[in-house]
Amino acid sequence: MGRPDTRTTALDAAERLFFGDGIAVTPVDAVAREAGVSVVTLYSHFGSKDGLVEAVLARRLHAWDEVWRSHVEAAEDPRDRVLAVFDAVTTFRATAGATQWCTFLATASERPAADDAPAALVARDDALLRERLRAYAEAADPARVDEIVDTVTLVYNGVLASLLRGAPDDPATVGRRVAAVALGWS
Repeated sequence: MGRPDTRTTALDAAERLFFGDGIAVTPVDAVAREAGVSVVTLYSHFGSKDGLVEAVLARRLHAWDEVWRSHVEAAEDPRDRVLAVFDAVTTFRATAGATQWCTFLATASERPAADDAPAALVARDDALLRERLRAYAEAADPARVDEIVDTVTLVYNGVLASLLRGAPDDPATVGRRVAAVALGWS
């Protein structure tokens, strides 16, 4: 297998540093050093630090979406489609690059007032979550759509925060169970 291209190497390095150490405290030259490229190369590929953050988030959102879709497609019951988000977290975390926690929550927490391309991707991640949950909830229990979306979103965000805190050991499994109990599905 060949060596990854410069863009992939740079995105991998940026993801490790931005979401291991923090976006604000990670200078572009640190990403360049980690990737083994020049700062000029990074700027030629991404235009700016925000462009680099945007590219990392776009890649992450695409990868997350693919994993989540595969879990939904494997679910046979409408309720299991709703809860598939928790199964997808476990799979995604096992295959994605190591980060402290959710890259989208990390970006939102570091840049709460941002109005730029990375912030738009954070908003897109949230919209994807709620839109998809709404569609699955309508099939699972049309009379309780808002309750299902709100409950699963709250528990899902708790799972993501638990990844940062390191407890419980398997937050996605616990989160799935909690959501099912809260919704009376267990």
